[in-house]
Amino acid sequence: MKRWLLLALAVVCLGVYARSQTADELVQKNIEARGGLDKIKAVKTLRISGTSERSGRSPVAVVIERERPNEMRQDVTRAGMTSVQAYDGKQGWLINPFQGRKNPQLMGEDDLRDLQLDADIDGPLVDYQAKGSTVEYMGHDSVDGDDALRLKVTLKNGDVLYYDLDPDTYLEIRREAQEFIRGSVKERVTEYGSYKAVNGVMYPFSLAVWPKTDPTLPVTMTIDKVEVNVPLEESQFAVPASLRH
Repeated sequence: MKRWLLLALAVVCLGVYARSQTADELVQKNIEARGGLDKIKAVKTLRISGTSERSGRSPVAVVIERERPNEMRQDVTRAGMTSVQAYDGKQGWLINPFQGRKNPQLMGEDDLRDLQLDADIDGPLVDYQAKGSTVEYMGHDSVDGDDALRLKVTLKNGDVLYYDLDPDTYLEIRREAQEFIRGSVKERVTEYGSYKAVNGVMYPFSLAVWPKTDPTLPVTMTIDKVEVNVPLEESQFAVPASLRH
């Protein structure tokens, strides 16, 4: 009996080990598909320009800027007005004239989740262990009827990301994010497409984002330009002087 228990335990451990190895292999293939770790790490700053559109509304101009290690700013312009969301690596702030908020305001911790996630210039899969995350291979999934390989990423803060990778290219085609905020769950889906290489790194030039509870409300973004290692001023991300204590 003891021998059978030991054998059963060994089989279970082997299965877990193989599953872990598969997850790491897929992460490595994704990094290689994106251009390789060296080229990804060579990106110090990033500027993405394009237009975003929600059903029934006019398009808006969007500029997203990132700087290593974890700074980000997003400007959305419509009808001569520009809203700003920014993160300096520690604090987030915003200006939203569309809601009558023309003066900068600090963002609460819960509202920062999306910015903190998107501020990671490398993406959550790169150096995931050093970031305190875990990755599991969940097997095959279906995205719009096509086969995909599914990874589960549990972040250090407890939030969960599900990545669907193209089985041929190993690039991301969909991400489902689960954010656990004050006892509730916020879920959103992002689809990626139209990949192009910029400075040897692959970037999606089309995105669609929607709340998982209602896929009929997507926000689509068409990217016109991706610029790598452009000069960016620290003041673009820094908390405005009026908000500093």
